[in-house]
Amino acid sequence: MQRMTGLLIGAMFGAVFVFVNTHDPLSGTAVLLLRVAAGLAAAGVLALWFTAARGQRDTGGAPRGAMFGRGYLAVVAAEAVLLFGGLRVLAALGAPGQANVAWVALVVGVHFVALAPIWKSWDIAVPGAVLTLLGVAGLVLAPTSGAAWVPFLSGVLSGIVLLAGTVTVSWRTVAAGTR
Repeated sequence: MQRMTGLLIGAMFGAVFVFVNTHDPLSGTAVLLLRVAAGLAAAGVLALWFTAARGQRDTGGAPRGAMFGRGYLAVVAAEAVLLFGGLRVLAALGAPGQANVAWVALVVGVHFVALAPIWKSWDIAVPGAVLTLLGVAGLVLAPTSGAAWVPFLSGVLSGIVLLAGTVTVSWRTVAAGTR
């Protein structure tokens, strides 16, 4: 259940990435479609979470090791310092506001990569690496004339990666539990 809870948290953050960052220069139709798809994906992970919870209750499954122990807390503490400290540094450097979402994507991506060995769950390293790259790409794009596309590049695409990963792994986890 801890794994499924982690996936649910990832799906919610993925949906937030999409909801917050879908705006101009995307068309109104694209914004609507992306937000609806993100909402459906997050709702799907939530449904799978409930399915897993019901299955665990029915089988009396014993809880696994603590996913949210000291290693997790250390990574999240470092993430918070990097997020808020980095945003202040970007502001002090006069970076455009679009750089903020790129910084968030980069830090969240690194957080997943750092959690992979702690959780011994390598399936989060790939989306983590992709988010990190999308964050770097957005930071490179932010000071250019293409800055308006940074929220899509680093925000929406990061959200899609998180949602696709959480839907896939949640589905596989629930399917494996029913065998």
